[in-house]
Amino acid sequence: MTDDASLATQTNRKQLQQIITGLSEGVILVEPDQRIVWANESALQLHGVEAIEDLGADVGAYRERFALRYRNNHRLQAGNYPIDRVIAGETFSDVIVEVIPAADPDRCWVHRVRSLVLTDARGEPDCLVLIIADITEWASAEQRFEKTFNANPAPAVICRLDDLRYIKVNQGFMEMTGYARDDVIGRSVYELDVFEGAEARKAAIEKLGEGVTIPQMQAELSLPGGGSKLVIVAGQPIEVGEEDCMLFSFMDLEPRRKAEDALRQSEERFAKAFQMTPVPTLVCSADTLRVIEVNEAFVTTTELAPEELLGKSLDEIGLFEDRAAHSRLQAALRDSGVLRSTEFRIHRKHGAPLDCLVSADSFAIHGTPCHLMALLDITDRKRSEMELVGAIETVMQDASWFSQTLIEKLANVRRGNAPGAEAVALADLTARERDALGLMCEGLSDKEIATRLGLATNTVRNHVASLYSKIDVHSRAEAIVWARERGYFGSGASSQKSG
Repeated sequence: MTDDASLATQTNRKQLQQIITGLSEGVILVEPDQRIVWANESALQLHGVEAIEDLGADVGAYRERFALRYRNNHRLQAGNYPIDRVIAGETFSDVIVEVIPAADPDRCWVHRVRSLVLTDARGEPDCLVLIIADITEWASAEQRFEKTFNANPAPAVICRLDDLRYIKVNQGFMEMTGYARDDVIGRSVYELDVFEGAEARKAAIEKLGEGVTIPQMQAELSLPGGGSKLVIVAGQPIEVGEEDCMLFSFMDLEPRRKAEDALRQSEERFAKAFQMTPVPTLVCSADTLRVIEVNEAFVTTTELAPEELLGKSLDEIGLFEDRAAHSRLQAALRDSGVLRSTEFRIHRKHGAPLDCLVSADSFAIHGTPCHLMALLDITDRKRSEMELVGAIETVMQDASWFSQTLIEKLANVRRGNAPGAEAVALADLTARERDALGLMCEGLSDKEIATRLGLATNTVRNHVASLYSKIDVHSRAEAIVWARERGYFGSGASSQKSG
């Protein structure tokens, strides 16, 4: 090189150095022979040093003083450093590396590096330039976003708006759908359509093209193994790495759909069983006892048409023969919500009332408390039992020859058909009335009772008449049954029993 050419080159270098000295970006000049010849103040600060000598005299010294690695923690080897690549004459842009000084491994900067190769008049490399920007804060924010995005349990994916391809997917989305990361990243929104089956799909695609917020909507998300999943999807525009993107977030509705399907199937099974059962059954609200549903057996038994039942309370229908019975039912359901085989007389539209055992339990229909009530018609059974009792009582004018076992069985039958029998107790009788009743249970006649008690026969008869009136019976046999129902056998009978 002539002296004039050398002088021109040095002049140009000085002008170049003067131009770039005040730049906020760091600039390092390297000779083709790998010597580091100049760096501006910004470049020194970006490496945490004060003088160019601290960067190293050449490329090899630079590698010894600074370790570089990519964002994925992969360490750069000799030949892959940006300063190595520019020495090789390579031009590049936006290479992002982490820079760690060997003297202080706890420090770290994130640099975005690009290269510039200046040539001489003959086109040969004359000056090699590294231009460095500090993006440490940006990288830190991106790292926080990355961690938050991946840790968020709400399924989400991010697509780039310029080519509509997915660039990020979190663990929640992969767990919800069964997709692997490689199945999503790089695919377009048309290949993996997050708006499939949505009613407002066309409007959503338009908003995606405009890069504006996409309101939430239901969609069917295709799964990798076939089939689909019901989801709610919404889109929110964001910036990722200075690129305009769209964040899609999802809510999995499949558990709700399965629960709704199971509930519907359960309701269908209940409805079929409810209508097919031969037991008269109704459903009423818990608060007003207003009839919600009745089955065919109930309509047949009460002779009331569905329109005469539905929407009306049990009191309005007059289901029970008397209001006291309705009050008893209402109180029992209010206190415990349960009723078990309690006898009531049920009104019919035509014909005589029915004797029924009523059972009820509580449950909910779509969150509304209700009662399920079933009737068991025992009219014929009760009539047969009472006819049997009447026949036995006819021949029980002299009960002395009836065995104690038979008397107790008869008492059990009587007890099952006498709901008001507990109105009078033994304690309500006078001492003489109890004595007379006990001796009657032993089979003694009025005259024998008078002798045993030392009373006149008429006096005994007065006690017996008073006894009949109190316990509401009309014969000696009924009185004996009444006593047996209460476990009273008289003194003689008691001693015989205990013996």
